[in-house]
Amino acid sequence: MYNGFNNLNKEWNPLANHRSAEKRARQNEKRRLRNKAVKTRIKHVTKNVRSSSGEASKEAALAKLNTAQSVIDKAAKKGVIHKKTAARKISRLSKLINAFTII
Repeated sequence: MYNGFNNLNKEWNPLANHRSAEKRARQNEKRRLRNKAVKTRIKHVTKNVRSSSGEASKEAALAKLNTAQSVIDKAAKKGVIHKKTAARKISRLSKLINAFTII
């Protein structure tokens, strides 16, 4: 009885029936976890910029914006997010910081 458990690698793999498909499944899982970490990092730095926009000084807000821009650009360069998605996120954060720092 096949239950989808691969005894060679001790991992659950119900769809892969060939060595190449098993390798592809392993690669996809590694990439999924790596992309998940990068996307979570983007969310954290974005939240950090948004929270600092109203209360922090202009220099601190701009420093956080530069950090966020770097993280988002690196994610786009790696292909985790699309380059236009990255540009949109950076543009919206910049617009937010500029609106609060002018006042």
